Amino acid sequence: MRYEIRVEGRASQTLTEAFPELDHVIISGQTLLYGPVIDDAHLYGLLARFQSLGLRVVEMRQIAD
Repeated sequence: MRYEIRVEGRASQTLTEAFPELDHVIISGQTLLYGPVIDDAHLYGLLARFQSLGLRVVEMRQIAD
């Protein structure tokens, strides 16, 4: 599975390094992180990391491989 996860604001280099399995791009003042998600546990782990770092997830969607 591949996912796109959009978070509010421009994530710093340090914050994007907290997600080494995801690529990222800055779009219109938001950060889009994208890449493979192995399973549900991985997805929930990513969401927990976003929350623990104080990042607000604006949108999350599964994309075609």
